[in-house]
Amino acid sequence: MPFLLRAAIIGGGAYAIGKRVQGGRDQNAAQNQQIADLQAQQTQQAQMQQAPAPAAAPPASSDETYDQLTKLKSLLDQGVLTQAEFDAQKQKILMGM
Repeated sequence: MPFLLRAAIIGGGAYAIGKRVQGGRDQNAAQNQQIADLQAQQTQQAQMQQAPAPAAAPPASSDETYDQLTKLKSLLDQGVLTQAEFDAQKQKILMGM
């Protein structure tokens, strides 16, 4: 009888150690998967940031710019635009040159 008791104790201990080792492996595998997922996200974000910017609109001709500024000034004089709105739109038009 003592032989069976001893075998049961040894077997139970081995089982518990095996479960602990397997749990550690499972945890490591889950951590490795999370790291791989984060690295993939970072790579994707870096690629998106390095993507070329869309081409800017072609510059407006001098005549078009002059016409746009004239219309804008007219709207300012009529009171449709405030000075701040006029200045902002004027800057956009001039930056398009």
